[in-house]
Amino acid sequence: MRLSRYCKIFQDKINSDSVLLFSTRNASKLSIPKNLLKEIESDKLSKEEKNTLTELGFLAKSHEHEKNELLGLMDELNSTNKTFKAIVVMNLDCNLACKYCFEGTRKGKFYMSRETADEFVEFVRNNITSGGLDKINLIFYGGEPLLSIGHIIYISEKLETLCETEGTEYSFSLITNGTLLSPGIAERLKSLGLKSASVTLDGPREVHDIFRPYKTGKRSFDNIFKNVKNVCDIIDIQIGGNFTKDNYMQFPLLLDYLYEEGLSPDKISTVRFDPVINEGEGIMPPDFHDGCNSSDEPWLLEAGLFLREEIIKRGYNTPKITPGICMMELRDNMLINYNGDIYKCPGMISREEYKVGDIRTGVRDYRQSHYLDNWKNEKCLNCEYLPLCFGGCRYMKLVRDGNMDGIDCKKPYLDAALEALVKQDIKYS
Repeated sequence: MRLSRYCKIFQDKINSDSVLLFSTRNASKLSIPKNLLKEIESDKLSKEEKNTLTELGFLAKSHEHEKNELLGLMDELNSTNKTFKAIVVMNLDCNLACKYCFEGTRKGKFYMSRETADEFVEFVRNNITSGGLDKINLIFYGGEPLLSIGHIIYISEKLETLCETEGTEYSFSLITNGTLLSPGIAERLKSLGLKSASVTLDGPREVHDIFRPYKTGKRSFDNIFKNVKNVCDIIDIQIGGNFTKDNYMQFPLLLDYLYEEGLSPDKISTVRFDPVINEGEGIMPPDFHDGCNSSDEPWLLEAGLFLREEIIKRGYNTPKITPGICMMELRDNMLINYNGDIYKCPGMISREEYKVGDIRTGVRDYRQSHYLDNWKNEKCLNCEYLPLCFGGCRYMKLVRDGNMDGIDCKKPYLDAALEALVKQDIKYS
């Protein structure tokens, strides 16, 4: 046995005689004496110690064995998966006029029809039958999905009946701006399988209302906040927010306001802030240029670490550092557009060249067009960050370079950030 290729070693600043081990494959953390590290490196551990450290991801039979395991990981995940997951775009319409709108020029009065809703239900039925699936998990998305509340109810009633017949579990969540998420709607949808809703608040009231007003120009923060307070005891609420270089320092004011207004960590399931991404010419609103094009932009490291610490030191949950698998790699994860077209990433919506099929004819082989094996090269396979990255984000590669050929290497960012992220989790755990 030897130390895993995917084990990072950091100095323990609290105890100078110890080091911190972090497994990028298992997300395990362990503080050990330096003399034990020497025993690991010289293979002088007891059988019990070896078994424990292997289970945690810190030891491996050999680097070649680890490499082969990761090379086969996606095939293993796809062959054992029993859950069908789909982001379902109900429309590309919205009642807000966000300055940085993610849909941008793709937005319009485009709604899923009743015919397409029926075809989608049949598509799910076929996937249950052919794939032996035991769970259906949908995310209703937009535009603003609750503008299509009737179709969400219609699809959910159909799928509930189908899943009861097939012995399959059905559940769903929402990604919503929160303006229409009233207690009545939350209760109705909960009865059909709604588990959670992700609601966007872009910082404190003054910042949010600049970036996310109604189409009429009216401010939206107070209405959204009222809805969050009124439904957080009905369903799980996740708070998301999108920051720029100029406003991220103000986001902790939102956290304080949440707490002051009774939305303490026991009321909110997770909080996560992300940078606005420049979608590229022809998609992003032409007068907005404050987003980022790469995770390597220097200010993002400072902003990300600052905001993450502000979240967790107040007791709110935020995503941990875990191995990340892109939905493109997972066969039964997909995005269904309002017209039935199938994509493998929300960023690809309406980009015709990246459509991988439709709900009427099925999914074509997209391995080459989406560069699924981009990480299967010696540089990536020998990189200690591979389990956190797997070649990076193809969407970010597309935004930055205009194509998905090659990798979106996260090594410079993780070299700079991972130790601080691990120590944040330890400090506030």
